[in-house]
Amino acid sequence: MHVSKIDLTLQYNLVGVAHFCLNIEAAHTPMQRIVSEALTVSPQITLHQYCDANNGNHFIRFDAPAGPLQVRYQATVELQPQQAVQDLQDLQESPVSEVPDNVLRYMMPSRYCESDVMSRSAQQMFGRLAPGYQRVKAVTQWVQDNIMYLPGSTISTTTAQEVFVLRAGVCRDFAHLGITMCRALNIPARLVVGYVYFNEPPQDFHAIFEAWLGGRWVLFDPSGMAPVDRVVRIGTGRDAKDVAFATIFGPAMMTSKEVTVYESDAPGGLQIQAGEPVPVAQSAPMPVMLPASTPATQPLNEPVTVATA
Repeated sequence: MHVSKIDLTLQYNLVGVAHFCLNIEAAHTPMQRIVSEALTVSPQITLHQYCDANNGNHFIRFDAPAGPLQVRYQATVELQPQQAVQDLQDLQESPVSEVPDNVLRYMMPSRYCESDVMSRSAQQMFGRLAPGYQRVKAVTQWVQDNIMYLPGSTISTTTAQEVFVLRAGVCRDFAHLGITMCRALNIPARLVVGYVYFNEPPQDFHAIFEAWLGGRWVLFDPSGMAPVDRVVRIGTGRDAKDVAFATIFGPAMMTSKEVTVYESDAPGGLQIQAGEPVPVAQSAPMPVMLPASTPATQPLNEPVTVATA
């Protein structure tokens, strides 16, 4: 059994009152058990927590006054062993008529995954491959082989089509492109965001995707940055719009973000892996989404133009 210990600290400076909606807590799923978790917000603020019925994502909402704000989330999570790769080889794609109602939405184009626009390219590149696990694996491998991991090459509004042209991006861009190709092949696919240790710091949130194969969701990481069975899931969505780690209504500037992940395969205890603070110039892969309702005269000064993982 794999055990991960997570320590996240977010620090902001507010020049006025702002409303925060955070998606940073480890999800409660059959594949991961929350051994312990703690959330601290300073200054002390009344928090409202809720779970999105559509995807199971947990959110924390609160109003923050002007001045400094610190949010710290700590958790210890046990991850169940994933099915071995050799057991996935024979998984087949589902005919569209057999896709469950609650999965159908993940076949549709979305803000960052324009599968309708990319349909011709996807069919030319992967349409002749045998349907099933191996075809999604081929999509994943193509993204990893042909898209350069290059922080700063994309911004928070970059779409999969743009990444396809740029041939560069960060982990969320890799995942968006994989999702887009799958949907263009009539394979339901969705974004997964979580915590995982990287061999090369700085630590940050991580984005991968999962495809609907053999009547179940199967994880893929086109960035190749970490084993998918070690990712502690935070949220799931159609694309980054659904799983931003922070949505802020009002004037806020992030001053620091530190993500540290310790990992171990039980028994034997947690082996400490040193996470590195992420400076402000290197923002998270899941952008802070600025809602259209936020007044233009009160911009969100979050550094969302650069993603690190």
